[in-house]
Amino acid sequence: MSDAEENGWYYNLDTHQAEQGKQGWVGNRMGPYPDKATAERALEIARERNKRADDDD
Repeated sequence: MSDAEENGWYYNLDTHQAEQGKQGWVGNRMGPYPDKATAERALEIARERNKRADDDD
């Protein structure tokens, strides 16, 4: 497992907070992200990616 995965930032879908390292169940995590600020934007980033993918269809 890479250092980025172990020590990266994740967005917890249960608590709606950014957390460093793999905490909680894998199905409730988004990431890893390079920093806390980016992890806090996880849902926004996902919406943007989904919109771009939908526009490409």
